[in-house]
Amino acid sequence: MNRHNILIFDSGVGGLSVYKEIANLLPCANYFYLFDNEAYPYGELAPDTLVDRTCRLIQQMMQRQRIDIVVIACNTASTIVLPHLREVLSIPVVGVVPAIKPASLLSKKAVGLIATPATITRQYTHDLIRDFADDKDVKLLGSSQLVDMAEQKLRGQPTDMIHLHQILEPLVDVIDVAVLGCTHFPLIREEISQVLGKGVELIDSGMAIARRVVSLLAESGDQEGVGIKEVFSSASPIQEEALNKALDDLGFSPVQLIQIQDA
Repeated sequence: MNRHNILIFDSGVGGLSVYKEIANLLPCANYFYLFDNEAYPYGELAPDTLVDRTCRLIQQMMQRQRIDIVVIACNTASTIVLPHLREVLSIPVVGVVPAIKPASLLSKKAVGLIATPATITRQYTHDLIRDFADDKDVKLLGSSQLVDMAEQKLRGQPTDMIHLHQILEPLVDVIDVAVLGCTHFPLIREEISQVLGKGVELIDSGMAIARRVVSLLAESGDQEGVGIKEVFSSASPIQEEALNKALDDLGFSPVQLIQIQDA
């Protein structure tokens, strides 16, 4: 079998939104999903710690399994870790960045960037706004609570719509395009749309990342059958029946533990 081996990495389960987009284009590939739940959420980590954990975990996975491409399905990690990973790996590494450019092209009113507080404050994010949306009014909204809501939804818990409205209130009736600047947020896309209204278009980076992955995998790979889907976490998800069911529904095997090794 000549199946591509694709490793998708995130601090939590938000990267599954990116997995779905890639799997739509490459349904026959082998997928390995690795999430560093021991250090979740990444937005609260010091940059050096984030780089160290991400590089070590990914290199550990590559010692266990041949990998053709790594996808960092985390905006916070992507803005910090990509240069370091590309120095130590000989395979392609793809990251996610907020979809500021396409949002600015669509907007006729104002753009709302919804992301984690860490992404909102990164110079990289402000450089994107300067380079691609300098002529647009860009409203920044940083929230870690939305990340928790997405994690909880995947675990079968209902979304608190009143609380969600309170978080998004600064953007209501103000913007016409919203950038979902965290891979967790597409998991609660419907709820966010309900609060912001049908007149607001929601954009994320998932499809663009999927197309990039396809373009970097030079060989076509197998086009028939179903590849393996394995999921690994850095801490054991205890009594997480809803999470295991959600992963099972996506075709993943039960969560395996991959504890981070000392340097």
